[in-house]
Amino acid sequence: MATNRTFTMIKPDGVEDGHTGAILDKITASGFRIVALKKTQMTVADAQEFYSVHSERPFYGELVEFMTRGPVVAAVLEKENAVADFRTLIGATNPADAADGTIRKMFAKSMGENAVHGSDSDENAAIESAFHFSAREMF
Repeated sequence: MATNRTFTMIKPDGVEDGHTGAILDKITASGFRIVALKKTQMTVADAQEFYSVHSERPFYGELVEFMTRGPVVAAVLEKENAVADFRTLIGATNPADAADGTIRKMFAKSMGENAVHGSDSDENAAIESAFHFSAREMF
């Protein structure tokens, strides 16, 4: 099912390394419209809830620690086929496997510090957007 919106988050490593502007430029140059945007700091409880789908995975604790170590930039993006197109734009989770020109190939350090999160389905895009933004913040 095609959607018009997806959710992304520039992770702490991307913010710390000063890549926020370049990542946002790449997103908008790829035809996405920013519907909502904010810089925020996730608490441990926020990260545990946001990544609860991974709670049984061995990397969960490290993921929560990483996502709370510094600010993130959360955004809701709009474009036809937004979820699939954004997943293509960000590239593979492991930047070594990511295609040239993708956000992760350009800005990620490793599989764990991969610069950006992108929703993997229409359903998760809606859930993740609502986690970070109220309906009145998205326009």
